[in-house]
Amino acid sequence: MLRAFCRFAFAPAWNTAMPAPQPDTPSDTANAFNTFPLNAPALAAQRSKWSLRFELLRVWPPYGWMVLIWPTLAALCLAARGWPGVHLFAVFALGSVLMHGAGCCVNDVADRDFDRCVKRTIARPVTSGQLSVCDALATGAAVSIFCFCMALTTNWLLVIWSVPALLITIAYPFSKRFFAMPQAVLGAAFGFGIPMAFAAVHGSVPIEALWLYLGKIALVLGYDTEYAMVDREDDLKIGLKTTAITLGRFDVAGIMAFFCTYWLVWLAVIARHMAAHPPAHPWTVYLGFAAAAAQIVWHYFLIRTRTRAGCFKAFCRSPGISFAVFAGLVLAYV
Repeated sequence: MLRAFCRFAFAPAWNTAMPAPQPDTPSDTANAFNTFPLNAPALAAQRSKWSLRFELLRVWPPYGWMVLIWPTLAALCLAARGWPGVHLFAVFALGSVLMHGAGCCVNDVADRDFDRCVKRTIARPVTSGQLSVCDALATGAAVSIFCFCMALTTNWLLVIWSVPALLITIAYPFSKRFFAMPQAVLGAAFGFGIPMAFAAVHGSVPIEALWLYLGKIALVLGYDTEYAMVDREDDLKIGLKTTAITLGRFDVAGIMAFFCTYWLVWLAVIARHMAAHPPAHPWTVYLGFAAAAAQIVWHYFLIRTRTRAGCFKAFCRSPGISFAVFAGLVLAYV
């Protein structure tokens, strides 16, 4: 019965042995990035520069920054054993949104040639030519400087941690050229808010913060591999590397393993923390983890057939997993 379930659950719907489509001639290679015109004003009405910058920062829709913000705020509340105060809460909430936007600025500039070959991304401000490369980089730099100024209002340990966080954020888009699992690099960048939260509260980074950081990397590997499954055919054509391509027919099994790793690591660390520092309502934490587990099961049913619509829906709903953990933790210390 177990063998039958595994065959049903992880059916090889994607053939890893199938070679990626390659251009036949040098001229085809030269034209590989000319599938769509460089400037595509017909795809979107001309808008103001501020509107384009807002879109570039991906403030809306909020799928990206919500996956970043909930684990960061959960770590902040865990470190503070409750409400961290308006100042720190504002720094980390706003910083999560803005640094995600800064990363998107770098990503869109680095991937602008690739994005011209993908219908889903051709209308992005930089790719479509509505926003210049210099304008996009200036926007990302301005946002990063503002975040650095917020970091200066905390302590020097947090400021020190912010430097590698920024460097890895910049490196992520380029890792897709040579690293088989670039989603791990994205997870490393997104997870820096966790040790920074402990640094802000305690002036030190304990081992539990590093375990939570590793769990966050697993979470990002799970949700962003779902996203990579949507564009897998396009990524194979243009030569980008993703975890979805690397895992091949084991993509669904890998995503479930990533989500379960996040769930188990965070549950173990938070349970140990609560044993040492009991909250007022510990049962809400376990209720939150139960809700997160239910969502992980739901994600399995969304992605197991590997349809683009199902995988994209799973990606869009992925913030709910970490939000359930965050909500349960906050309610425990109320």
